[in-house]
Amino acid sequence: MASSSSIKAVVGRALREAGVALKQNVGVEFFTRHRPIMTFYGSEPFVTNDTFIAPSASVIGEVTNWDESSVWYGAVVRADSKHGIAIGFSSNIQDGSVVTTLGEKGTLETGFPPITHIGHYVSVGAGSVLTSCRIDDVVVIGEKCTIMEGSLVESYVILEPGTVVPAYARIPSVQKWGGNPAKYIADITGDERDSIQAKARKIYEQAYEHMVEFLPVGNSYLHLEDLEKKGVAKQG
Repeated sequence: MASSSSIKAVVGRALREAGVALKQNVGVEFFTRHRPIMTFYGSEPFVTNDTFIAPSASVIGEVTNWDESSVWYGAVVRADSKHGIAIGFSSNIQDGSVVTTLGEKGTLETGFPPITHIGHYVSVGAGSVLTSCRIDDVVVIGEKCTIMEGSLVESYVILEPGTVVPAYARIPSVQKWGGNPAKYIADITGDERDSIQAKARKIYEQAYEHMVEFLPVGNSYLHLEDLEKKGVAKQG
Protein backbone atom coordinates (compact mmCIF):
# COMPACT_ATOMS: atom_id res chain seq x y z
CA MET A 1 0.00 0.00 0.00
CA ALA A 2 1.28 3.47 -0.81
CA SER A 3 2.58 5.40 2.19
CA SER A 4 0.49 8.23 3.55
CA SER A 5 3.36 10.66 2.89
CA SER A 6 3.39 9.72 -0.83
CA ILE A 7 -0.34 10.26 -1.12
CA LYS A 8 -0.12 13.56 0.74
CA ALA A 9 2.66 14.75 -1.58
CA VAL A 10 0.64 13.95 -4.71
CA VAL A 11 -2.55 15.47 -3.31
CA GLY A 12 -0.63 18.56 -2.22
CA ARG A 13 0.81 19.09 -5.69
CA ALA A 14 -2.58 18.60 -7.30
CA LEU A 15 -4.16 21.14 -4.95
CA ARG A 16 -1.42 23.69 -5.61
CA GLU A 17 -1.79 23.35 -9.37
CA ALA A 18 -5.57 23.53 -9.15
CA GLY A 19 -5.23 26.70 -7.06
CA VAL A 20 -3.00 28.33 -9.66
CA ALA A 21 -5.48 27.44 -12.40
CA LEU A 22 -8.38 28.93 -10.44
CA LYS A 23 -6.44 32.13 -9.79
CA GLN A 24 -5.69 32.47 -13.48
CA ASN A 25 -9.33 31.96 -14.38
CA VAL A 26 -10.48 34.78 -12.10
CA GLY A 27 -7.70 37.13 -13.18
CA VAL A 28 -5.56 36.97 -10.04
CA GLU A 29 -1.85 37.48 -10.71
CA PHE A 30 0.71 35.12 -9.29
CA PHE A 31 4.46 35.58 -9.15
CA THR A 32 7.54 33.41 -9.46
CA ARG A 33 11.21 34.27 -9.11
CA HIS A 34 11.99 32.89 -12.57
CA ARG A 35 10.44 34.11 -15.81
CA PRO A 36 11.01 31.76 -18.76
CA ILE A 37 9.85 34.44 -21.22
CA MET A 38 10.99 38.01 -20.55
CA THR A 39 10.48 41.30 -22.38
CA PHE A 40 13.61 43.43 -22.57
CA TYR A 41 13.70 47.10 -23.61
CA GLY A 42 10.23 46.71 -25.09
CA SER A 43 11.15 43.67 -27.21
CA GLU A 44 8.96 40.71 -26.36
CA PRO A 45 9.80 37.16 -27.48
CA PHE A 46 7.37 35.70 -30.02
CA VAL A 47 6.33 32.21 -29.04
CA THR A 48 3.65 30.13 -30.79
CA ASN A 49 1.05 28.01 -28.98
CA ASP A 50 2.98 24.82 -29.75
CA THR A 51 6.42 26.11 -28.75
CA PHE A 52 7.80 24.49 -25.60
CA ILE A 53 9.80 26.76 -23.29
CA ALA A 54 10.94 24.76 -20.26
CA PRO A 55 10.13 26.30 -16.87
CA SER A 56 13.85 26.74 -16.06
CA ALA A 57 14.81 28.11 -19.51
CA SER A 58 15.23 31.82 -20.26
CA VAL A 59 14.04 33.40 -23.52
CA ILE A 60 14.79 37.11 -23.41
CA GLY A 61 14.17 40.02 -25.75
CA GLU A 62 13.87 39.98 -29.54
CA VAL A 63 13.51 36.22 -30.02
CA THR A 64 11.22 34.56 -32.58
CA ASN A 65 10.27 30.93 -31.95
CA TRP A 66 8.62 29.21 -34.91
CA ASP A 67 5.99 26.49 -34.56
CA GLU A 68 7.02 23.27 -32.82
CA SER A 69 10.34 24.71 -31.66
CA SER A 70 11.58 24.02 -28.14
CA VAL A 71 13.96 25.53 -25.59
CA TRP A 72 14.91 22.98 -22.96
CA TYR A 73 15.82 23.04 -19.28
CA GLY A 74 18.45 25.56 -18.24
CA ALA A 75 18.94 26.86 -21.79
CA VAL A 76 19.31 30.61 -22.36
CA VAL A 77 18.25 32.41 -25.55
CA ARG A 78 19.26 36.01 -24.95
CA ALA A 79 18.58 38.78 -27.47
CA ASP A 80 19.05 41.79 -25.21
CA SER A 81 21.39 43.87 -27.40
CA LYS A 82 19.00 44.99 -30.16
CA HIS A 83 20.08 42.11 -32.40
CA GLY A 84 17.43 39.45 -32.97
CA ILE A 85 17.46 35.69 -32.65
CA ALA A 86 15.27 33.36 -34.73
CA ILE A 87 14.64 29.67 -34.01
CA GLY A 88 13.03 27.84 -36.92
CA PHE A 89 10.24 25.30 -37.31
CA SER A 90 10.75 22.12 -35.26
CA SER A 91 14.18 23.25 -34.10
CA ASN A 92 15.38 22.73 -30.56
CA ILE A 93 17.82 24.30 -28.12
CA GLN A 94 18.72 21.54 -25.69
CA ASP A 95 19.55 21.60 -21.99
CA GLY A 96 22.02 24.23 -20.79
CA SER A 97 22.78 25.71 -24.21
CA VAL A 98 23.32 29.44 -24.71
CA VAL A 99 22.21 31.29 -27.83
CA THR A 100 23.11 34.97 -27.93
CA THR A 101 24.48 37.79 -30.11
CA LEU A 102 27.27 40.32 -30.04
CA GLY A 103 26.73 43.41 -27.90
CA GLU A 104 24.69 46.41 -28.95
CA LYS A 105 27.65 48.05 -30.67
CA GLY A 106 29.03 44.78 -32.03
CA THR A 107 29.58 44.48 -35.77
CA LEU A 108 30.56 41.71 -38.16
CA GLU A 109 33.42 42.01 -40.66
CA THR A 110 31.03 40.74 -43.32
CA GLY A 111 28.83 43.78 -42.94
CA PHE A 112 25.77 41.68 -42.11
CA PRO A 113 23.82 42.45 -38.92
CA PRO A 114 25.07 40.33 -35.98
CA ILE A 115 21.84 38.43 -35.51
CA THR A 116 21.64 34.71 -34.75
CA HIS A 117 19.60 32.71 -37.24
CA ILE A 118 18.73 29.06 -36.60
CA GLY A 119 16.84 27.43 -39.48
CA HIS A 120 14.24 24.67 -39.58
CA TYR A 121 14.82 21.15 -38.22
CA VAL A 122 17.97 22.15 -36.37
CA SER A 123 18.99 20.32 -33.19
CA VAL A 124 21.37 22.23 -30.92
CA GLY A 125 23.02 19.80 -28.51
CA ALA A 126 23.15 20.29 -24.75
CA GLY A 127 25.75 22.74 -23.48
CA SER A 128 26.43 24.37 -26.85
CA VAL A 129 27.12 28.09 -27.32
CA LEU A 130 26.05 30.01 -30.43
CA THR A 131 26.87 33.69 -30.99
CA SER A 132 25.77 35.85 -33.93
CA CYS A 133 25.99 32.99 -36.43
CA ARG A 134 23.79 31.53 -39.15
CA ILE A 135 22.65 27.91 -39.09
CA ASP A 136 20.75 26.86 -42.21
CA ASP A 137 18.02 24.19 -42.30
CA VAL A 138 18.36 20.51 -41.29
CA VAL A 139 21.47 20.53 -39.11
CA VAL A 140 22.62 18.56 -36.06
CA ILE A 141 24.92 20.41 -33.67
CA GLY A 142 26.42 17.97 -31.19
CA GLU A 143 26.72 18.51 -27.46
CA LYS A 144 29.07 21.23 -26.18
CA CYS A 145 29.77 22.76 -29.57
CA THR A 146 30.85 26.38 -29.94
CA ILE A 147 29.84 28.36 -33.01
CA MET A 148 31.38 31.80 -33.09
CA GLU A 149 30.31 35.10 -34.60
CA GLY A 150 30.00 35.52 -38.34
CA SER A 151 30.21 31.78 -39.04
CA LEU A 152 27.90 29.92 -41.43
CA VAL A 153 26.74 26.32 -41.14
CA GLU A 154 24.94 25.31 -44.35
CA SER A 155 22.09 22.78 -44.71
CA TYR A 156 22.40 19.02 -44.08
CA VAL A 157 25.42 19.27 -41.81
CA ILE A 158 26.39 17.22 -38.75
CA LEU A 159 28.80 18.71 -36.21
CA GLU A 160 30.39 16.18 -33.87
CA PRO A 161 30.17 16.84 -30.09
CA GLY A 162 32.71 19.40 -28.89
CA THR A 163 33.23 20.97 -32.32
CA VAL A 164 34.45 24.57 -32.36
CA VAL A 165 33.53 26.59 -35.47
CA PRO A 166 35.81 29.67 -35.53
CA ALA A 167 34.57 33.16 -36.29
CA TYR A 168 33.67 33.71 -39.96
CA ALA A 169 34.19 30.04 -40.87
CA ARG A 170 31.91 28.27 -43.36
CA ILE A 171 30.78 24.66 -43.06
CA PRO A 172 29.55 23.46 -46.50
CA SER A 173 26.35 21.49 -47.08
CA VAL A 174 26.07 17.69 -46.80
CA GLN A 175 29.21 17.27 -44.72
CA LYS A 176 30.25 16.08 -41.26
CA TRP A 177 32.78 18.17 -39.32
CA GLY A 178 34.41 17.92 -35.91
CA GLY A 179 37.33 19.01 -33.74
CA ASN A 180 38.78 22.26 -32.44
CA PRO A 181 39.01 24.05 -34.77
CA ALA A 182 36.42 22.30 -36.90
CA LYS A 183 37.79 20.08 -39.68
CA TYR A 184 36.14 18.12 -42.46
CA ILE A 185 35.49 14.45 -41.61
CA ALA A 186 33.33 13.04 -44.41
CA ASP A 187 30.33 13.61 -46.64
CA ILE A 188 27.14 12.51 -44.92
CA THR A 189 25.22 9.53 -46.26
CA GLY A 190 21.60 9.42 -47.38
CA ASP A 191 20.60 7.71 -44.13
CA GLU A 192 22.36 10.40 -42.11
CA ARG A 193 20.52 13.09 -44.06
CA ASP A 194 17.19 11.46 -43.20
CA SER A 195 18.18 11.07 -39.56
CA ILE A 196 18.74 14.81 -39.07
CA GLN A 197 15.11 15.74 -39.67
CA ALA A 198 13.88 12.63 -37.85
CA LYS A 199 15.89 13.66 -34.78
CA ALA A 200 14.28 17.10 -34.73
CA ARG A 201 10.81 15.57 -35.06
CA LYS A 202 11.47 13.13 -32.21
CA ILE A 203 12.64 15.91 -29.93
CA TYR A 204 9.48 17.88 -30.65
CA GLU A 205 7.37 14.85 -29.73
CA GLN A 206 9.20 14.73 -26.40
CA ALA A 207 8.75 18.48 -25.99
CA TYR A 208 5.01 18.14 -26.54
CA GLU A 209 4.76 15.65 -23.68
CA HIS A 210 6.64 18.05 -21.41
CA MET A 211 4.46 20.94 -22.54
CA VAL A 212 1.28 19.04 -21.65
CA GLU A 213 2.70 18.05 -18.26
CA PHE A 214 3.39 21.67 -17.36
CA LEU A 215 -0.08 22.99 -18.13
CA PRO A 216 -1.44 24.93 -15.11
CA VAL A 217 -3.54 21.99 -13.90
CA GLY A 218 -1.12 19.28 -15.04
CA ASN A 219 -2.06 15.63 -14.78
CA SER A 220 -1.31 14.97 -11.11
CA TYR A 221 -4.81 13.55 -10.71
CA LEU A 222 -3.71 10.60 -12.84
CA HIS A 223 -0.93 9.84 -10.37
CA LEU A 224 -3.38 10.09 -7.50
CA GLU A 225 -5.84 7.75 -9.21
CA ASP A 226 -3.03 5.28 -9.86
CA LEU A 227 -2.00 5.32 -6.21
CA GLU A 228 -5.60 4.84 -5.12
CA LYS A 229 -6.03 1.89 -7.48
CA LYS A 230 -2.84 0.26 -6.19
CA GLY A 231 -3.99 0.78 -2.60
CA VAL A 232 -7.41 -0.80 -3.29
CA ALA A 233 -5.80 -3.72 -5.12
CA LYS A 234 -3.46 -4.47 -2.19
CA GLN A 235 -6.28 -4.19 0.35
CA GLY A 236 -8.41 -6.57 -1.71
